[in-house]
Amino acid sequence: MNGDAPIKVLLVDDQPLLRMGFRLILEGEDDLRIVGEASDGAEAIRQVREVNPDVVLMDVRMPVLDGIEATRAVTSSGSCAKVIILTTFDLDEYAFAGLQAGASAFLLKDVAPADLVSAVRVVASGDAVVAPRVTRRLLEAYVRGEHASALPGPRMSTSAPAGPGRHTNGEEQHRDPLLEALTPRETEMLGAMAEGLSNAEIAHRFFLSEATVKTHVRRILAKLHLRDRVQAVVYAYETGLVVPSNPDY
Repeated sequence: MNGDAPIKVLLVDDQPLLRMGFRLILEGEDDLRIVGEASDGAEAIRQVREVNPDVVLMDVRMPVLDGIEATRAVTSSGSCAKVIILTTFDLDEYAFAGLQAGASAFLLKDVAPADLVSAVRVVASGDAVVAPRVTRRLLEAYVRGEHASALPGPRMSTSAPAGPGRHTNGEEQHRDPLLEALTPRETEMLGAMAEGLSNAEIAHRFFLSEATVKTHVRRILAKLHLRDRVQAVVYAYETGLVVPSNPDY
């Protein structure tokens, strides 16, 4: 995305009033531009091809094609568009399924206007962690399997399942070969990202500059063939690099 050009946003929701509300909020910002609207997932896919947005605000429950399948189609198509899933509850199983499908973040539908604007900018910049500790809480709940039966759609595809030391149904899983490409420091960084730490917090933990952390993050994403930080967090949980615990929230 050109740093001087406005961020192009596509609004996808079957409720016209909600689309209008988001439009009014986002169009008040000089660096944001609404380039299209869609009322279902199938139309969203067509619009992504036609208007080439930077960010898609994607509702989950829609007619014709739901937001999860539409997100999966957009992210697997080679489009550069980043998807933000819109959900009703922060621990909604559809939010988790959206992250698995390739979404860069999720937001509650009653998000504050300032937080909506900030999220669009953050996701467009590629630093896709929005409410990272909520994301971690969601991942821990669903990857642990407490709500696995409620998950719509398949799990995010990785080269192999969990890592050493994690067991599923009594059977030890094998380490994903892609992890072997990471240096020890990059593996540590990935674990810190999965904890929901920001670049500044990671820099403080490892006594590094934020610029160095950003370089490590870019290399990790490239080596693991992942779109953004949120996908790295999902990957870390699903490969067993991070083992879900039962912390107090």
